[in-house]
Amino acid sequence: MVDDRRRIVAMGGGGFSMEPDNPLLDDFVLSLAGRAGRAPRVSFVATASGDAPSYVADFYRAFGARGCHVSDVGLFDRRIGDLRADVLAQDVVYVGGGNTAGLLAAWRAHGLDRALVEAWQAGVVLAGISAGMNCWFQQSVTDSFAPDELAALHDGLGLLAGSACPHFDGEEQRRATYRRLVCEGVLRDGWAADDGAALVFAGTALAEVVASRPDAAAYRVEHTVDGVAERRVGARFLGST
Repeated sequence: MVDDRRRIVAMGGGGFSMEPDNPLLDDFVLSLAGRAGRAPRVSFVATASGDAPSYVADFYRAFGARGCHVSDVGLFDRRIGDLRADVLAQDVVYVGGGNTAGLLAAWRAHGLDRALVEAWQAGVVLAGISAGMNCWFQQSVTDSFAPDELAALHDGLGLLAGSACPHFDGEEQRRATYRRLVCEGVLRDGWAADDGAALVFAGTALAEVVASRPDAAAYRVEHTVDGVAERRVGARFLGST
């Protein structure tokens, strides 16, 4: 099936930046690279944090220690001329958290949005946390527009249909806000993920949910005639039980 080679790992939270002592989600992402016999090429996109040097350094430490060929795509101090060629040469593109709206605006200004779509179609694994989850969907819940205030964002890349909500159990207002926005029809039906949970898409279909914590899960949230329905989707715990 042609969709089998197109992979997105959308993490509600976790990975090297949130769980530095828990490698399970990041190791899972690397397991999808499928490059037997050589170290995977992994590029970090920290646009949502303004290419924060400390965030980029944490990535290099985490993935360099795994023996990966590591690089990063900086847009605020751009050092890569041909972004398309760079991302197509990767096995994994890993998108960090931060401001989703700012990420999308910067990507579009530099043409990185188009390059990432082409990379996805070519079989490069796309992964990300928080804003790096939101960006792949049509819509999402974000705190991009005001501190400590969540709102709907409607202009994601749209590789995945519907809406997204990361940090479903990790931030006090996420669940209530997402449910309300779906109930009111502001956001389309979609997917939410706890911190430590990741939605794994093969093409545009959900293949499975994996987790770095035994209690982490994902959720399908849908508008109904009575308001909103939330269905828990159990995760495959990546650790030993």
